[in-house]
Amino acid sequence: MAGGTKRQKEMRKVLRALLPRVPMSDAEAILTIALAGHLRHLPPSIALWQATTSHVRHEHTDYDALLDDGYERDAARYFVVGEMNDLLRDWGCNREVQSEDSAAE
Repeated sequence: MAGGTKRQKEMRKVLRALLPRVPMSDAEAILTIALAGHLRHLPPSIALWQATTSHVRHEHTDYDALLDDGYERDAARYFVVGEMNDLLRDWGCNREVQSEDSAAE
């Protein structure tokens, strides 16, 4: 994850501050999402938070299974928010996801 554009370097700096204990594989996946074109207009801190919540929701919770089972998006998000916040705390994050938070989907 060394080198890159000014935005990539800023993203890595913000990621280290936001998630100091995030595993490298998750950090790389989050950075990939945060650097995607649809988030380019956002400041690094906002793009990274949206990328983080999206990654955690889809890769570390039962969110997609709940959707597959017929739950509405908001209901599925409500059911996984606690699990998301537990993982974020494990990664050293001082911020919490609120059930109404939107994400980069």
